[in-house]
Amino acid sequence: MAGQRLAGKRALISAAGQGIGRATALAMAAEGAHVFATDINADTLVTLASTNHKGIETFEMDVRSDQSVQSGVARAQPDILFNCAGYVHSGTILDATDADWEFGLDLNVRSMFRTIKAVLPGMLERGGGSIVNMSSAASSIIGAPNRFVYGMTKAAILGITKSVAADYITKGIRCNAICPGTVDTPSLHDRLRATGDYEKAKKAFIARQPMGRLGAAEEIAALAVYLASDESAFITGQPHVIDGGWSG
Repeated sequence: MAGQRLAGKRALISAAGQGIGRATALAMAAEGAHVFATDINADTLVTLASTNHKGIETFEMDVRSDQSVQSGVARAQPDILFNCAGYVHSGTILDATDADWEFGLDLNVRSMFRTIKAVLPGMLERGGGSIVNMSSAASSIIGAPNRFVYGMTKAAILGITKSVAADYITKGIRCNAICPGTVDTPSLHDRLRATGDYEKAKKAFIARQPMGRLGAAEEIAALAVYLASDESAFITGQPHVIDGGWSG
């Protein structure tokens, strides 16, 4: 029944201050979950907290910190984990520095190692759980120009997803990945402005989408809700592409 698909569930969401994370926090709360919406930037959580939704708690969590993640997981004790935090590096392999490589791995990949490792004991004790990882169509699914570090990290996430799914498939724990195309979010607009020609860059992003438009954060959130819910109980270890036909 609408509004009750996640009733009684506790959901921990990273990068919930804006964009897809924020949209998912609102969508999961609307479906009855008790949502723990986190972000490294507490200021971005203000507008989410101001909704005064009784099903949403907000607090700061740094997915690059073991201590912060462990504290957040202890507070949330989640049945659902949505790993949404990430970073988009722009450039080819020749543009990438060792620092770019290490930062991309730490924020996009190692963060999921931290969060999944932290939530699994509780999920195992409670007899189940759903883990949803944010990957991308720009991964092992499709090679995107100027996304070397980003594509590498997002491909690694699919490996994590399949491995966790296989290891815990008999324990009631599912693990899936979402692979979006270009989505209209505040971080996208920041990257467009960083090019120096916002309108030209925006037109280029839209042009590569066969549907002729960008995705909406709410569309990705709807998929996250489905994967978190018991409606998807027979689905695990899968990359779910939602890219407007970009990857063909």
